[in-house]
Amino acid sequence: MKRIPLKMVRKDLLAIPEYSLPDGYRIRLFEKGDEHHWARVETSVGEFKNEEAALERFNKEFGPYLDDMTKRCLFIENKEGEVIATTTAWYGDLLGNGDISGRIHWVGVTPEYQGQKLAKPLLSAAMNILADHHSKAYLTSQTTSYQAINMYLNYGFEPFITGPTCNEAWSLLEDILDRKIIL
Repeated sequence: MKRIPLKMVRKDLLAIPEYSLPDGYRIRLFEKGDEHHWARVETSVGEFKNEEAALERFNKEFGPYLDDMTKRCLFIENKEGEVIATTTAWYGDLLGNGDISGRIHWVGVTPEYQGQKLAKPLLSAAMNILADHHSKAYLTSQTTSYQAINMYLNYGFEPFITGPTCNEAWSLLEDILDRKIIL
């Protein structure tokens, strides 16, 4: 599938779907030093060519905000205490006009744990953190993450059309997900 970047918005943070983790897993917040776990997970899902590149991005994007990360970045640990998933209930300016919204940022579940009903509880936890600080949210993704896109749609996120490639992206997603997305 062609990889086309896209954005999605959720106009409010009310009625967030709730899902429980399967037995043996737990969600915890970021602690200083966890950037290596973040880099490992994000590299495992193909976001970076190696953990060094992931750490460089982490330090650039989050390094100055480690105190915020301790309140906004989540990890899932398996029974052995190994970090196997992460996301961040971050913030940003979607339109570039100074209006700060919540942002679901850097969702990743290591490949060997994908399909084990971990992403929905992680997303619910992150969205609940966002709801404590923001009235709306957005995220960025790409067409190749169509399973995640389907989940985001089910969580009330809607397409945010920013240009001509958006129409192509959402048309591709409608076909692969076999659902009407653009009304």
